[in-house]
Amino acid sequence: MAPIRVLVVDDSAFMRHAVGRLIGEAGDLVVVGSASNGEEGLKAAASLKPDVITLDVEMPVLDGPGMLRRLMATSPTRVVMLSSLTTEGAAVTLDALDAGAIDFVAKPGGSLSIDVGRVSGDLVAKIRAAAGMSEASFLAHRNRVARRAMLRPAPAVQKAVARPVRVGATTARRLVVIASSTGGPSALNAVVPLLPGNLAAGVLIVQHMPPGFTASLADRLHAGGKIGVHEAAANDLITDGEALLAPGDFHMISSASGRIQLSSLPPVNAVRPAADVTLQAVAPVWRDRILCVVLTGMGADGREGARAVKSHGGTVFAQDRESSAVWGMPGSVVEAGLADKVVPLDRMADAIAAWVANAGATRVAGASAGLGSMPMARR
Repeated sequence: MAPIRVLVVDDSAFMRHAVGRLIGEAGDLVVVGSASNGEEGLKAAASLKPDVITLDVEMPVLDGPGMLRRLMATSPTRVVMLSSLTTEGAAVTLDALDAGAIDFVAKPGGSLSIDVGRVSGDLVAKIRAAAGMSEASFLAHRNRVARRAMLRPAPAVQKAVARPVRVGATTARRLVVIASSTGGPSALNAVVPLLPGNLAAGVLIVQHMPPGFTASLADRLHAGGKIGVHEAAANDLITDGEALLAPGDFHMISSASGRIQLSSLPPVNAVRPAADVTLQAVAPVWRDRILCVVLTGMGADGREGARAVKSHGGTVFAQDRESSAVWGMPGSVVEAGLADKVVPLDRMADAIAAWVANAGATRVAGASAGLGSMPMARR
């Protein structure tokens, strides 16, 4: 097979050399060019037509998100961002994901990282995943990006709303757990904001992201939708009509009473937070009142969690191949025979809402017929 052709765009000569060397060592990747700012990057992309571009966030003349928006309008190309691990870096990186980047890698030492070799495996894997994205999936991704750009509210509307103090809140009646990784922020943007505000279920979201990025993602999902979305904190209560996003570098589980617990136990499936940890913890408590939703992502995180959900009477949905940036996670669930439904991304919010409504109707009908129901999570 022909090697994956990569263009490296970074304002630091050191980073261009370091990233180029890491890519060249992969064997199946080759650097076809480099550029020191967004304007040069656009010219190089037009002439070289690379398979994937690695794109720095902060650059002079034209920064990464600025280049990305113009690139997607003129020469759509799969892009992996390189970001600094800062609050500002997180916000700008999420802007880039909104503008069409497939994924990102956080530089461990900031914008000029002498430790970039520590993330070489992650960088190479994400370049391969971006290159392996089918043309149909990439086209669907671009269309979602274009629709969001047209509908995006003014910046003032996007500011996070403080979490309200909810006096007398009770544990959710049902639970939806959403797992995602590569391509996940874009997929979550296509699902979570479309969930109804009166959803009779709590939502837990496990997105593979480093610390500092999950708070920004939660703020954006909150501002764009009808249900509240917040980065989870210890002792948060899972309640109807609200979503809690696992914070970066913490596994998220819940007690039998529906209270969030955060853990720094070792990574599972090489990630923390891991969806398998969350799902295996909540499945025995919520039993038939839990829906597991596995969205786009590399690897197989979520598969064993889905198995636990099924073994306790719960339901599993997986995103379909055509709409997934990477069909690794949902594909592993489907191939293991664990998916009750395989759902296109643009229909997932409706499918979740329908499951919640039907689950509630089934429980009421069962109780009326004298069949009883599974016990609620203890208050």
